[in-house]
Amino acid sequence: MGDGEGDHLTLATGGYDHTIKLWQAHTGICLRTMQHSDSQVNALEITPGRTMLAACGYQHIRLYDMSAQNNNPLINFDGVTKNISSVGFEETGKWMFTGGEDHHVRIWDMTSNNPACKRMFDCMCPINSVCLHPNQVEMAIGAQNGAVYLWDVKSDAHEQLIPEVDASIQSIAISPNGALMAAVNVKGNCYIWSLNTTSSSKLSVLQPKHKLDAHKKYGLKCKFSPDSSLLLTTSADGTAKLWNTSDFTPYRELKIDSKRWVWDAAFSADSQYLFTASSDGLARLWNISTQEVDREYIGHQRAITALAFRDDVVA
Repeated sequence: MGDGEGDHLTLATGGYDHTIKLWQAHTGICLRTMQHSDSQVNALEITPGRTMLAACGYQHIRLYDMSAQNNNPLINFDGVTKNISSVGFEETGKWMFTGGEDHHVRIWDMTSNNPACKRMFDCMCPINSVCLHPNQVEMAIGAQNGAVYLWDVKSDAHEQLIPEVDASIQSIAISPNGALMAAVNVKGNCYIWSLNTTSSSKLSVLQPKHKLDAHKKYGLKCKFSPDSSLLLTTSADGTAKLWNTSDFTPYRELKIDSKRWVWDAAFSADSQYLFTASSDGLARLWNISTQEVDREYIGHQRAITALAFRDDVVA
């Protein structure tokens, strides 16, 4: 988030007011508002080249051009039903992955003008969260029945574990260094596993490492910082909590209001700042070390449920 670097960086937010807003991250100025009229926005992600924005909602996945002034989606992805809850991209942008309440994780080929679903994994239950391992092959999936799945996209090998019966997994994350996986559930508990690769297994081996009683209310999101030193958990209790991944001790607590849900969050590439999206209709930029809000993004009329930010190096 250096001064020169920040000039062209865009924060994307979306929520219950059926709009997506693009913000100049370092000023808080709203650059564009796109209508998402037929549903709330469940998830957003910016492509690796920072040119496109993927938005997921009820029975829709759409791709918007971030650089043009065209507020209409460039691509509508066909064949999805119910709420799509999660979206992300392979590191070079060659394919996109989505997951949702229709029980399926889908892999979309992004190399053609008409992206099609080329791989699919059926979890047999609604999916809340999907993330991609840094090895770009394995996917971690969090489901409403309390299950966590690991799926190898190439070999189709997969395994399932249930850390807590009937406690819906709301969010799942793998650390950028590939060493840890975390999942936060509806009871506010966060489970952490170590990930180990073996020559005899196609899949990483999961070993239980720690359980955090992270929040007293709904857990909503978990993410690792880009340097893998911190684990973030957010909740319906109005907090975003940061934990040291070395020993899972508390590091910082960013508190908004106990009546506000912190729906989503994203780190800056240097792991020093955090964007949050909450139910009071505000996105915030926090200085993690001081625990203070450096900037507010004001303009949404209802809860912000999704945000996306990417300031990594463009290849």
